[in-house]
Parts: sequence; structure tokens; C-alpha cells
Amino acid sequence: MSLLIIGATGTLGRQVVRKALDEGFNVTCLVRNFRRAAFLKEWGAVLIYGDLKIPETIPPVLKGITAIIDASTARPYDPYNASVVDLYGKMHLIQAAEIAKIQRFIFFSILNANNYPEIPLMNLKIQVETRLRESTIPYTIFNLCGFYQGIISQYSLPILDQQSIWVSSESSEVSYIDTQDIAKFTVRSLSVPDLENAQYSLVGLKSWNSFDIIELCEKLSGQRAKISTIPLLILQIARDFTKLFEWTKNISERLAFAEILSRGENFYDDMTSICKICKIDPAEITTLEDYLQEYFTRVMKKLKTLNYDLDKSKQDINF
Repeated sequence: MSLLIIGATGTLGRQVVRKALDEGFNVTCLVRNFRRAAFLKEWGAVLIYGDLKIPETIPPVLKGITAIIDASTARPYDPYNASVVDLYGKMHLIQAAEIAKIQRFIFFSILNANNYPEIPLMNLKIQVETRLRESTIPYTIFNLCGFYQGIISQYSLPILDQQSIWVSSESSEVSYIDTQDIAKFTVRSLSVPDLENAQYSLVGLKSWNSFDIIELCEKLSGQRAKISTIPLLILQIARDFTKLFEWTKNISERLAFAEILSRGENFYDDMTSICKICKIDPAEITTLEDYLQEYFTRVMKKLKTLNYDLDKSKQDINF
């Protein structure tokens, strides 16, 4: 099977590329910048130019491709017109895939997206899901909600740098998952007929709110966090105010997304069925505790090495 992976340089996409190569797939990556994607070529992937914003570049790259994994996505803080362009490109991608008779199309959506159609990013995901279901392509849709990798920049680094962590007075519980585990399920799904024309969630086995994560980071790092709390009402007022002006629409959308994660809701789904279908033991899924333990262990080791080198340099100078 020959794979075309879109969004291959991203946090999730690069893990999908690595896993697919490890499993022996022929991997082609759609890229706009060959220099930025050079590491993918070093891994063994083939790089080919293409841009979803330029639909005419898509059909030629599908020659010889049997499956598409679309790991590209707009982000909550991208401008509104960026989401529109992203949707336009994905619709053309699906159309080109139909013509090329692609045998499987894997798309990553967002858990509970249907509950928030007023959020542009959620609405984009809903429209792409609908288009795939109406298409002639065998598809698989995976609902995601949060990556462990994002926790590092949002919580771990501010604690280590003694910077403030901003959280709302109420905090939703999110089932974060390691992108390597998502990649494992994604690549495995290509050889599972039962996952054709199906939609499942790929989430962690436990949901966490902001305060739980902060407590865990404090425990593993041995440092106290500086927490700044924003009342949910303030977020709502700021969101409504920024809606009034065209030039603050992007800010309003970002605040709306932040508000969703601050309502105290639970972004979780049961992984029993998908684990059984893919024949992956739930025990193989990395826990957040283990992921952060490994991260802080590496960081502390580097800091100790750095401090040792500094002390040695001072001794040499004094000598």
C-alpha cells in the first residue's frame, strides 16, 4: 500500500510518517517547503510538492497512491479566512481522491465537534466529515481531543521557567493522548476492513483537568506552579465584546474555543471497541504520568549536566 500523508511536518503527522515507515509502507509526504520537511526524507519518505490552497497541485500527486492520511488542520487561533481556505482545499482533496479511486481516506476530527458548530474549527471538521460520508471513498474518521505534547508548552515549561499558568475557575476534563499512540492506531487501521466507513475516538484512558495536570507536574518536577485564575464570566464577556468588530473576530473565535475548555465538561470516550478492533492492548497506551515522568527525568538530567559543566568552568577559572 502506498500512502500519501498530508500535514506530515506537524506534531501528529510526523509520528504517522515514522510509524508507517517502520511498518514497511511506501510513504509520500505532501509538502510546501522541502527544506522544512528534509528530516522526513532522511527517514525514508518521498517528498512531493503540493498545496491544498492550490487545488490544481493535488490530482498529480495522487498517481500511484492507494491511501490518504490527512493530518493537516487549521488551528483555533488561525484567522477565520484561513479556516475557509483550509475547508476549500479539503473539499477539493476529497473530490480528487474520488476521481483517483483512493482505497482509504483517514481524517482526524475533534471529539464532540457536533456540540459546538458555532466554532469555525469545529464547523470545518463537521463539514469534512459530512463530505467524506457522502463520498465514494472508503473512509475512517478518528476523533481526537488533546496531545501530551501540547501539555509540555502549556504546563511543564512554565513551571520549570517559573512563569504563570493561566487557567479558568472551571476546567474541562480532557483525555489527552500521546501522538505516537494515535499513529499506532492510524497505521494499524489501514489493514482492518471493519474500520472502513467508520468513526471512532482516539483518546487517553483517563481525563484530566488543568489543576490535575498542574499537580502532577509539580510532583514530578519538584517545583511549585504560579497559577493565575481567570473567571469563566470574564472569558464570556471578552468573547462577546470582540465579536463586535471585524478586526477582532479572530480573537473572539480563540476565546470561544478557550471557553469550551473552561466549562467543566468532560472530553472523554471509551476506547474498548477500537482497541479490540485494532488488536491493541489498552496497556500499550502511554499514560500521562509515564509520559511526563520521562520528560522531567530527561530535563532534570540535562540541568544537572549543565550545572556540573558550569561549576567545573568556575573551578577552572579560579584555578
